[in-house]
Amino acid sequence: MKNYFERSMTFSEYVSLIDRLLAEGKTTGPNQSEAMVGYGRLNRQRMSRLEKTLVVDDEARALIGSNTRPQIWLILTEGWCGDAAQNIPAIEKAATASDLIETRYLLRDENFGLMDQYLTNGARSIPKLIALDRETLEVLFTWGARPQAAQDLFNRRKAEGVEKPLITEELQRWYNADHGMSVQREVAALVERSQIATVAATTT
Repeated sequence: MKNYFERSMTFSEYVSLIDRLLAEGKTTGPNQSEAMVGYGRLNRQRMSRLEKTLVVDDEARALIGSNTRPQIWLILTEGWCGDAAQNIPAIEKAATASDLIETRYLLRDENFGLMDQYLTNGARSIPKLIALDRETLEVLFTWGARPQAAQDLFNRRKAEGVEKPLITEELQRWYNADHGMSVQREVAALVERSQIATVAATTT
């Protein structure tokens, strides 16, 4: 895990990489088709909008703010990913609730060795947040790739035989209505759970 952390990026470095690639007509990852670059451009616009409009949920702020364990949130992502574009700005906002939390980023397609340890239903779904103890790099919890309500929507519509592009459109509408609240609350609950576990371990 240490090697992955050492080559990870800050959020600003991750965004700068996306912007530089888009300026060259590229996106992250090996697939440089016109469609993928178009997804990258669209999702960068979504991220930019969310960075300006998202607020920290009060419930999440309280839970994350009470954290006493220094953490690194290592996030696997790609610039063309719609779920990443919607969730990462919310995760970044949530992390600001605690001075003890640092976010770092890795590109999924350059780090399959790590990604394959944290599959979602057998898939390399992103974004994937891996929360680590800053000192020991012990894994405290993981989250991803979507809030549970969004995943339930995806699963239900897929079971109904709806085509993926239509499901994707529904998911984007769900994200727009949710305003990043679900991911913040889910991650905050995981922070609280890890905090309780830490306290329990120190008192036994």
